Amino acid sequence: MQTPDPILSTERARKRPWVAFAGVWRVLLGLGLGLMAGLAINLFWSRETWASLGVVDSKAFLAFTAAEGNTPGVIAHAVRGLVRVNQFMGELFVRALRFCAVPIVLFTLVAGSASLGDIRKLGRIGGKSLGLFIVTTIIAVIFGLLVANVVKPGTLVSEANRAALLEAQRGAAQSLAGRVDQMPSLAQQLLNMVPRNPFEALAGADMLGVIVLALALGLGLTLLPKERSGPVIHVFDVLGEVMGLIVGLIMRIAPVAVFCLIVPVAATLGTDALKALGAYCACVIMGLLLILFVEYGLIVRFFGGMPVGRYYRGVAPAQLVAFSTSSSNATLPVTLECAIERLGVPRRVASFVCPLGATVNMDGTALYQGVAVVFIAQAMGVPLGLEAQLGVVLAATLASIGSPGIPGGSLVFLIAILQSVGVPPEGIALILGVDRLLDMSRTVVNVSGDIAVSIVVAKGERLLDGARPAG
Repeated sequence: MQTPDPILSTERARKRPWVAFAGVWRVLLGLGLGLMAGLAINLFWSRETWASLGVVDSKAFLAFTAAEGNTPGVIAHAVRGLVRVNQFMGELFVRALRFCAVPIVLFTLVAGSASLGDIRKLGRIGGKSLGLFIVTTIIAVIFGLLVANVVKPGTLVSEANRAALLEAQRGAAQSLAGRVDQMPSLAQQLLNMVPRNPFEALAGADMLGVIVLALALGLGLTLLPKERSGPVIHVFDVLGEVMGLIVGLIMRIAPVAVFCLIVPVAATLGTDALKALGAYCACVIMGLLLILFVEYGLIVRFFGGMPVGRYYRGVAPAQLVAFSTSSSNATLPVTLECAIERLGVPRRVASFVCPLGATVNMDGTALYQGVAVVFIAQAMGVPLGLEAQLGVVLAATLASIGSPGIPGGSLVFLIAILQSVGVPPEGIALILGVDRLLDMSRTVVNVSGDIAVSIVVAKGERLLDGARPAG
């Protein structure tokens, strides 16, 4: 007898929204094919190829702007059409996930905080979450500094490569440096947690503002008699489930969307930057693997009471989406469903911890900043003593908390850290060529850490569903 389509089976989809999700292996296939296609384009599609199609200025042609010397033929127009379709599919997928993120956080967090029925319990969960986020971030920075000091990747960059990288990315580095003065102070960031207009926070996808609004509504509902608050809580709970089902539908196109997102990254990255910065990339990835398989493995096993194999199977879909989108916020709907449906974290805990983590928990970013500061200092010939590196630990921890959960959001903070320890900020040009690849990788660690902390918090509250399957 054929199994009914899970999308059409309302009851089954309600209980297990992830049965409607694209399989992890299909998403991996899309990722692998996208990498191969992008690398093939990078290797074999050259300026001469464009010239044979009548295109001298490919950037202008792909941007649909006129340029002298461009006389594209039918094939060139067809290629441009394929590029635009690829861009459209990838952007549509990311936008659809972002579309779901704010409603999911609002609905589930209101229902979850209200259902706790105790302000002290909510405060305890919040305190545990923030404490764990800070501890894991500090450990991540220390891992990064240890790896960079042992390998010394900056000393392996030749003088010629350093000059070429600085010149190639000079404009981008100057643009980033100009944004440092626009960074809000710590006091201003704390003030921004409470939005002047809650509807503006919703419209602008200000996740921290949305969390504050949802908590305020949830706390208000706990103060009402149950006969009055019950129906409202039920509505928010149902709306949260509905958004979960919508995410399941969106994830049906994940294999194709991941392919479309990865192709341009692999096609534009190039091999020259990778050859020059191979040791730096290896240090960052090595550190990220230490966090993912040592730090998180130990935390989940000994403090969360969960087998590590189950944890890694459960977080896999969120990791793949995080790698493809380079955005913790865009991945948030998938992060929540992984925690709730695959790993048994109660909705009221996951809906608080994961959105908060997407805003303030950036372990991968913190490690990356530690490695990057040491690498740039070594490459620029600036010695960093123990005191300066302790300053990096503090600055990277604070910066990772303030880094927005969007692609490349940590680069401006990295410039501020470089300035704080006396390293020339223009040195950031050395790493810009490979930042997108490393941004994708560190986002995987960021979302994995959010789920790991939600497991530990749920275990500490004795709310973890140990019987929930992770497949």
